[in-house]
Amino acid sequence: MPTYDYHCANCGHSEEVFQRITEDALIVCPSCKEPSFSRVVTGGAGVIYKGEGWYVTDYSKKSSGGKETPSSPSSESKPSTPPASPSGDTTPKSV
Repeated sequence: MPTYDYHCANCGHSEEVFQRITEDALIVCPSCKEPSFSRVVTGGAGVIYKGEGWYVTDYSKKSSGGKETPSSPSSESKPSTPPASPSGDTTPKSV
């Protein structure tokens, strides 16, 4: 349900009111009882996120079980051992 800001032109009373979109706007000020209460145009709150939220990595990869697995930096890093040479010799060669 939206929140509307109202302001009275007569007494200066301001108030936030929860109303359905289909309801008529309030006219009578609850403070001075005069018909000078009107809605104030505001920027609104926009989108409000509640909870832990989500991250880009939440939907990047899926395992075979169908569950989402976030990618980790360690799985994307280079291997710690140098690759073997084509001849199969793993001893370092000096240049």
